[in-house]
Amino acid sequence: MDSFDASTANKQPASGGITVEPFDGVVTATFADVIIGSSKEALLLREEDHDPVFYIPFKDVYFDFLRKSPTVTHCPHKGDASHWSVSANGEGMDDVVWAYETPFAGVAEIAGHAAFYPKKVRIEAVNNQTDQSIDL
Repeated sequence: MDSFDASTANKQPASGGITVEPFDGVVTATFADVIIGSSKEALLLREEDHDPVFYIPFKDVYFDFLRKSPTVTHCPHKGDASHWSVSANGEGMDDVVWAYETPFAGVAEIAGHAAFYPKKVRIEAVNNQTDQSIDL
């Protein structure tokens, strides 16, 4: 994966009511009792009419358990998303992770980050301030 320099990100808000902010805590994604991503540097993306989504830096995603799939989806506000399938602990599932590898300028800070489908993996987010799990 290419590294991403957050200092070059375009901080302008995206259309579609999208905001991106750092999450003050730890976000962990687990599949079949195997951690496939965990980070203290996650971003929280909020978009009108959608549930909030955590984006974990690629450096904190365990790509050894993932393989890129041919699936590509398009968002008019973020761009084209690549997808990855998972295989861990003898189990597998298609398209559990997505990332906007070259997102539109309004959400440039999510480049180099991956998100996980909450219906396909377990996502736990613990806030540093309260030491409480966050339910989104």
